[in-house]
Amino acid sequence: MWFRNARVFRFTKPFEITAEALEEKLQADAFKPCGPQETSRQGWVPPMGKHSDLLVHSAGGYHLIALRKEEKLLPASVIKELVDEKAEMIEAEQHRKVRRKEKDELKEEVMLEMLPRAFSKNRRCYAYLAPADGVLVVDAGSAKQAEDLASTLRKSLGSLPVRPPAVEQAPTFTFTGWLNESIDLPASIELGTECELKDTSEDGGVVRCKGLDLQGDEIRSHLDAGMQVTKLSVTWDDNLSFVLDEELGIRRLKFGDTLQEKLDDVDADDAAARFDAAFSLMTLELARLIPGLLEALGGEDRSAIVEEG
Repeated sequence: MWFRNARVFRFTKPFEITAEALEEKLQADAFKPCGPQETSRQGWVPPMGKHSDLLVHSAGGYHLIALRKEEKLLPASVIKELVDEKAEMIEAEQHRKVRRKEKDELKEEVMLEMLPRAFSKNRRCYAYLAPADGVLVVDAGSAKQAEDLASTLRKSLGSLPVRPPAVEQAPTFTFTGWLNESIDLPASIELGTECELKDTSEDGGVVRCKGLDLQGDEIRSHLDAGMQVTKLSVTWDDNLSFVLDEELGIRRLKFGDTLQEKLDDVDADDAAARFDAAFSLMTLELARLIPGLLEALGGEDRSAIVEEG
């Protein structure tokens, strides 16, 4: 159970929920497959899959959940072909032109006819709530996917006071400072070999670099020309490597050998035990990373966060 990405949301006020209460709330929105005439559906599923029927897997105060989305695949080219065939038939039989509004109605008919036979695409998105740490962490490669999960969770719970974390200075300013050495690189961070640079002008371009010394002359020439760093790969504390972007999104997250060795000590024949161990190791490691990373990026702006009284 290793996340491949981490989109972090910060609770804006104290939020406590037990595993039992969370389970009860999610059960009301448990996943049900698409009906014959439905194009998509989503709902909560057991994060441990076949190893448990529970919609919440809890360990150490961290609550893991999983959202499943089913979408019917209706190829646009096939729909267009069938609509055109129907339109041609009407025009030939009734000796009149089929207008756009009627074509839209034909498209609806075709989709309804195709839905019961359409293939389904299923996707799962995992997340965990860490009330004590004040964060929700979503394994999503894009901000939109993470927002979709947070929005669905908010509907299930009735309230979810979260927002993306904010830092005191723009991440692009810090990233750029690290590479041009105007800002000291924290001891816990080692630069990787990938970055993305953007020209800040209105029609500015983008340069994507891979396999380079990020503090070398080639990158420095782009920085001297005024380009800003919007993404870069780093290793954190010799234990985690990832690509960090200007929205504080963590992608291509890889856990180091130390954590893998700890997981290897767990009974390999007990899949549930390995799942639980991996989840515990991952959450403890991310609990160290998130505040440390926010601090390295200039410190978190907590002005919109209501602290406990």
